[in-house]
Amino acid sequence: MINSETLKFIKDVADNNDRDWFAANKDRYETSRVDVLQFIEELIPLLAVIDPAFSIDTPAKKCLMRIYRDVRFSKNKDPYKNNYGISFNVKSSGVPNPDYYLHLQPGKSFFGVGFWMPDATVLKKIREEIDYSIDEFLEIINARSFSETFSLSKEDTLKNAPKGYEVTHPQIEFLKLKSFIAIYPLTDKEVLNAGIADKLKQAFFDIQPFVLFLRNSVAQ
Repeated sequence: MINSETLKFIKDVADNNDRDWFAANKDRYETSRVDVLQFIEELIPLLAVIDPAFSIDTPAKKCLMRIYRDVRFSKNKDPYKNNYGISFNVKSSGVPNPDYYLHLQPGKSFFGVGFWMPDATVLKKIREEIDYSIDEFLEIINARSFSETFSLSKEDTLKNAPKGYEVTHPQIEFLKLKSFIAIYPLTDKEVLNAGIADKLKQAFFDIQPFVLFLRNSVAQ
């Protein structure tokens, strides 16, 4: 579970996003960072048992993303992120793999799985697999284990039909997606509850058909 002070620190960063404030609160940052790392260490073996493609030997520090923002090419010059991002990357042998991502942010936490804005080759393969195996894809996303927890993100969508598909295609809503991500929203109460690791363990299990569909799509 996550300590309530960790979420409070993230909220305070958002409200006081400058280097002087952060320096004065560096001890709070270090405490919250240790808290998140300990939570990651709890989750790593749970995910590794369910998805053997994820190594149980993955260091927690490798999963935790930096809180420091790269502002060189951004109009937003805030030096710090207002969240903790955790990426459970699957080792790849030259073939892209869907990611597991946990986002911790007061009021906006979520667990996401899939491909975010993949390159054109990966995107083409996923669309082709959905087109060829639509019954399998629909069975996966309509299954109770998926639909009661996850939803397919439609944030990144083409305005027009992708090349090679007609706008009248019966599954055009899926084929127009530019990202293929399943989202599981998490409330602050859930994040701070002692049972959050068990909830995520069940989510790791429930999302496997979706992961395998995407993995098999790009492996061909």
